[in-house]
Amino acid sequence: MSSAAGPDPSEAPEERHFLSTAEAAALERELLEDYRFGRQQLVELCGHASAVAVTKAFPLPALSRKQRTVLVVCGPEQNGAVGLVCARHLRVFEYEPTIFYPTRSLDLLHRDLTTQCEKMDIPFLSYLPTEVQLINEAYGLVVDAVLGPGVEPGEVGGPCTRALATLKLLSIPLVSLDIPSGWDAETGSDSEDGLRPDVLVSLAAPKRCAGRFSGRHHFVAGRFVPDDVRRKFALRLPGYTGTDCVAAL
Repeated sequence: MSSAAGPDPSEAPEERHFLSTAEAAALERELLEDYRFGRQQLVELCGHASAVAVTKAFPLPALSRKQRTVLVVCGPEQNGAVGLVCARHLRVFEYEPTIFYPTRSLDLLHRDLTTQCEKMDIPFLSYLPTEVQLINEAYGLVVDAVLGPGVEPGEVGGPCTRALATLKLLSIPLVSLDIPSGWDAETGSDSEDGLRPDVLVSLAAPKRCAGRFSGRHHFVAGRFVPDDVRRKFALRLPGYTGTDCVAAL
C-alpha cells in the first residue's frame, strides 16, 4: 500500500529515451484500457504519423517523378496495419505508393484498411520480384511494415520471410516502422546482418533496439501519447514543433 506522504522523489525512475518490450506493451495497454483509445484509432494515428515522417525525410518537391514511387511491404500483424494506413496517407500526400501484402490477415481491421487502399486505387503487387535491380529501378524508396516488436519472421509465413531477404539487398532508401523487421526489440540483435534502414519511425516511443540504429533519420511518432503517460513511463523525448505529429531524435 502507498503511504499518505506519497512516493519518495528520490525513487522516481530516471528519464530515458527507450522502452523495453514489456514497458511498450504496458504503455499500449494504458492507452487502450485507461484512456479508451481504440485499436483502429491507434493504428490510424501511427500510420498517419509514419507517412508524415516519410514526407520529412523525403520531401516531395525534392523528388523526381520516379522517386515519388513508394513500395510499402506489409505483414499480417499490427505493424502491417500501420503500413496500410501509411500507404493511404502517402497517396493523399501525392506520393505514388504500391503495396506488397503477401500474407493477408483475416482480422476485420486489416480487411477494412485493405479495402480503403483498394478503393483509392493503390496497386497491390501479387508477388515481389526476386531480381533486386527491378525493385531498385521501379521505386524511389521502400517502407518496411513487415514485423513489429515481438514478431518473429517464422510467425508470419514464407512470403514475408522471403520479402525480408530481398529488402536486405536493396540499394534504394528503406524506412522501417517501429523497429527494423527481424531485429530483437530489446537487444537489436540481427542489426548487423538484418535490415539496415535509412529511416526509423518509432511508434509512440522508441524501443530499446533503437539505440543501435545508425541510419540518417530517426523520428518518434508519439504526439498522441498523453503527458501523464509520458511522465509515468519516464520518457524524455524531443518536443514537437507547431502542429507536427512527429519529432526528430
